[in-house]
Amino acid sequence: MAAGGNNRSRLLLVILLVTSLFLITLDLRGVSITKNSRSATQSLLAPVQRGVSDFFSPVGNFFSDIKNFGKTKAELKDLKSENAKLRKKVIFNKDTNGQLNKLKGVLDLAGRGGYKVVSARVIGKGSSSTFSQTITIDAGTNDGVKKDMTVMGELGLVGVVKSATSTSAIVLLMNDPTFRIGVRIARSQSVGVLMGEGDNTYTLQLLDPSGSIEVNDVLLSLGSDNNRPFVPGLPVGYVKSVKNTSATLTQEASVKSYSNLGSLGVVSVIIRVPNGGPKDALIPQPIPTPTTTIYVTQSPTPEATN
Repeated sequence: MAAGGNNRSRLLLVILLVTSLFLITLDLRGVSITKNSRSATQSLLAPVQRGVSDFFSPVGNFFSDIKNFGKTKAELKDLKSENAKLRKKVIFNKDTNGQLNKLKGVLDLAGRGGYKVVSARVIGKGSSSTFSQTITIDAGTNDGVKKDMTVMGELGLVGVVKSATSTSAIVLLMNDPTFRIGVRIARSQSVGVLMGEGDNTYTLQLLDPSGSIEVNDVLLSLGSDNNRPFVPGLPVGYVKSVKNTSATLTQEASVKSYSNLGSLGVVSVIIRVPNGGPKDALIPQPIPTPTTTIYVTQSPTPEATN
């Protein structure tokens, strides 16, 4: 049944084509063809033309899409590359701004103390050969950095140079368990030794049994001969608590350092110190204690309400 329908369709299509050719031949020979006949023929052939056009249109669109796909893929690749460059630029700008802020703090403190310094970036942390608390900086003997020079951050002492090459140096941080530095208490001028404990907490041991320690006492570096390994007057830390014990002959206290050794990005090596040192010019300002003002409103007396 289906085959018969297809045969009739093909026959009808052949008749239409033959009729069209016949009419076209007559028209070319000058034989008058009525407008209505031509319109009728066009009406009959229009569905066939539309069918052929609809059949070949997706094929043309397919090849056009293939051509445009390569162009779109290249544009996407360019956009991805541009986005990657922009992300790197944003990260670089944030890192640069962070380093500039750290450097400004370091130079401000060095300027107040009159220190001549060489600033450097921290390019490594820790040591592959030991468990020491160390950092590596990108300044060395070519920049005037030598062994046993004091290293400072934006808030105070960081450590001391243990070794240096022409372009880099290793700094022993003040929280290393082997670290020792002489300090004085700004308030009482008592002298003691500060010892690292591997974190951001330190132990202060007074050398004078009759010395005075109080909570929030500011500790400054005592200094060494010829200012090496330690320069005088540099903020070190402050007393968090006093250890009351009879087991030791001298007083002890728990100290917190001013420098956050876990977030070092830029440091400065002190090359030269002014004559006499900065004295107490670098004593950090105490953090003001917030106060609360209470206002008391007097309630009206019964006579006043009447």
